[in-house]
Amino acid sequence: MIISKRKRYLSGLDWAINTLDYAMKSATCSGNMSQIVLLFDSRIDEEKLRASLNQVVSQLPVLNGHVARDLKLAPYWNIPAAARKDVSLFVHTHDFLTADELLPLLTESANSAFQDDTDHIAFHFFTNASRSALAMIFDHRLLDARGAESFLFFLERSLKGQLPSGDGAFTSSCELTNWKRKFLAGKTINRRVIALSKSLPRSLQIPENKKSRFLYRLLAFNEQETAIIYDRAYQEAGYLMESPFFLAVLTQSMHELMLHKSGDGSSYVIPVTIDLRQGTDSLAEIFFNHFSFLFYQVPVHAAENRKELIDLFKQQMYDQIKTGFPRDLAEASLLTRIVPLGVLGRLFSAPFKGKIATFAFSHLGKSAYQSTGFLDSTITDFFHMPRVPMPPGIGFFSNIYKGRLNLVISYLEGMLTNTEMRMLETAIRKRFGVVSE
Repeated sequence: MIISKRKRYLSGLDWAINTLDYAMKSATCSGNMSQIVLLFDSRIDEEKLRASLNQVVSQLPVLNGHVARDLKLAPYWNIPAAARKDVSLFVHTHDFLTADELLPLLTESANSAFQDDTDHIAFHFFTNASRSALAMIFDHRLLDARGAESFLFFLERSLKGQLPSGDGAFTSSCELTNWKRKFLAGKTINRRVIALSKSLPRSLQIPENKKSRFLYRLLAFNEQETAIIYDRAYQEAGYLMESPFFLAVLTQSMHELMLHKSGDGSSYVIPVTIDLRQGTDSLAEIFFNHFSFLFYQVPVHAAENRKELIDLFKQQMYDQIKTGFPRDLAEASLLTRIVPLGVLGRLFSAPFKGKIATFAFSHLGKSAYQSTGFLDSTITDFFHMPRVPMPPGIGFFSNIYKGRLNLVISYLEGMLTNTEMRMLETAIRKRFGVVSE
């Protein structure tokens, strides 16, 4: 193991995320990025915000690193000796009132590229005379969704002089050893991939326009609606089993849409992210990717019955965790790091003929951002706007903040019409047990 402030070897998952970034830069307007949005109840002073962000970010040179390889071919994050002095902060004046009215501007910022390959975080500040909003765009090669939430919380605490533990050094290993163990793990993963690829996933058509941007739909539920949704989840799936319930609702809603669009394929395949952090408060734990995947597959006919869907999702979740699928995936993926990004991208999609999944899903649960405010302003809402790897090009991402559920649908422009998106939203709300006003 190597402990260093200048070098952090990438895990197999990190290399897979780099592959997705490479593919998305080739196929869309930008790379594998995401955005967190904070809405405030009052106006934040622009100069105070800029000075505060610069103060903290200038102490984190990891934010300006880039990928390199050592003589053993192991890829690593090359961290400069010093960070840039000024953070990328873009200011927009807009008379917005709600998140829905702000969404077109947030869509533009979520689709904006970084200025170069050593720029991995940027802020867009929206303000008027009485209110403000802040969007943080982050590179998924450096931060995953939970890490980005923790990074924002790190910023908020740093401004109060409450720094997390750690000195900014990273512990990592090139892990180009124990090949037999990695191959055995790879055989387990390969069996799972073969099983998944026996039936073609039903998926939406990917638009031919290679510079398409992503569009977003925010389904924001108040505290009462959130309580109704969770009560229904616990009744139908069991206590703390909201994830299988959400999956069943989304699969049924997508099935309804697929029937409208006459999609082919005999099953629904859904990759779901799970966080593997140990719950530490270390600065080093914030950066890079600390999650894994579970892969669910259900036959199309099962989408007619929510109880059957929930039981299938629960059983597949138990089976994958019991057999150590996330562990084997992390182990086997270490072998992929010697493969060039372009080649690895083709290898990923080959078993599925380019149709890797129906949609992506991530439920972050309670936010890792534990404060109710930022720079003396109260946060009124907090949600994610990710760009989804393509395929599938569409994903659902949910989080809980202040007892309220936010569900964001992210999809590539041209995949759905406005009418189809309204149909999908209505189907989700109906199955959640809440109706639009």
